Amino acid sequence: MAGVIGRRTFLRRSASGALIAAAPSRAAAGEGGRSPSDRIRVGLIGVGVRGRDHHLRFLLGNPRAEIGAICDVDRRHADLAARIAVDAGRKKPLIFYDFRRILERKDIDAVVVSTPDHWHSIILIQAIEAGKDVYCEKPLTLFIAEGRRMAEVARQYGAVVQVGSQQRSDWRFRQAVALVRNQRIGRLRKITTHLGNPGTTSGAFIHPGVWEPARTPPEGLDFDMWLGPAPYHDYSPNRCHFEFRYHLDHSGGRITDWGAHHNDIAQWALGADQSGPTRIEGRGGFNKAGPYDYANFMEVRYRYANGVEVICENEGGNGVRFHGADGWIFVSRLRLDASDPEILKEPVAAPDAAAYDRRNEREEIPGTDEHHNNWLDCIKSRRRCAADIEMGHRSATVCHLGNIAMRLGRPLEWDPAREEFIGDAGANILKDKPFRAPWRL
Repeated sequence: MAGVIGRRTFLRRSASGALIAAAPSRAAAGEGGRSPSDRIRVGLIGVGVRGRDHHLRFLLGNPRAEIGAICDVDRRHADLAARIAVDAGRKKPLIFYDFRRILERKDIDAVVVSTPDHWHSIILIQAIEAGKDVYCEKPLTLFIAEGRRMAEVARQYGAVVQVGSQQRSDWRFRQAVALVRNQRIGRLRKITTHLGNPGTTSGAFIHPGVWEPARTPPEGLDFDMWLGPAPYHDYSPNRCHFEFRYHLDHSGGRITDWGAHHNDIAQWALGADQSGPTRIEGRGGFNKAGPYDYANFMEVRYRYANGVEVICENEGGNGVRFHGADGWIFVSRLRLDASDPEILKEPVAAPDAAAYDRRNEREEIPGTDEHHNNWLDCIKSRRRCAADIEMGHRSATVCHLGNIAMRLGRPLEWDPAREEFIGDAGANILKDKPFRAPWRL
């Protein structure tokens, strides 16, 4: 096995080097344009709302990328995405309904995975083994154990992986983290990650829901393939497509949705991208009468080894608040504020040089263009992305720890180096989930 991995890694790097050497300069391709040979051919796996209205539209506007193939288990989604590409003046992409057909294509350089969370690990690992680089939506994982396996495979194969935590490429979050790490609000004492109040317009998707009876799946939807490794269920609109976020068989609810974004920023500010909290306790509200089993109200408290507490909660709108000895900073996708406006004025060094710091105020989802560009850059340079797979795994783990604490209803001690609960066999069982046959990692 080691020999196969080494050979594939060598071929990957050799191909990348050949691509860089052969790529013409921007001037040679014409002012503001690029030769088709300089484009990275991307396959999109999952083109529902996120894959279609986020990745497809942004990448269609990026001259560095070519959409070579589209895949979705729902033919309506795949056909609509292909029409959008054609309407944008691009060549019609190949259309598939099984992600493995894209991975077989030697002319596809990289894939974007925008499926429900329960599919991420299988598709990402198989894509890497097929020689593709990957952009995978957040949260990276459905459960803790698969994240470590995903990171190991990415490192073994030398793959470039960007996790869809685009806030790391948004100038507001970058500046906020830089200010905190440069102690512009004094010693950091606490971080509060606000996930938005249920029923508000602050990015909230939470609703109680009413069960719709099981029925035959709509024509064109391969629901058994949609379920994939998840436990079998009869089809209901309450479970499929966007509704997957509310079922623990497919996602982690609010805390792995917005929490994957904001807890990721907390991890970044704490310098914990390779680590995590040491103690977790949480309480959540569960609507047992409705169709969904996620915690729709929550308060999770994380304690880190340096004494900083991170509180993840629904209250307080949507954003991240840093509490220091000398003041506070609040950041969201549309706002950067501080207890003293002077805190924001003095320049500070960026926390890293992996992403960009251009201010695109016109972006519908701030940071998106730069996050895609960072991924495309790293495919050429073979450097690690702004939201590398290890960061994505660690930030998703924080969210999963919160879900486990809320489900068990007791404080938990966590060893972030060994990635296991200390002296708690019952909690350690919840780090993993079985896959439905024949799917496996």
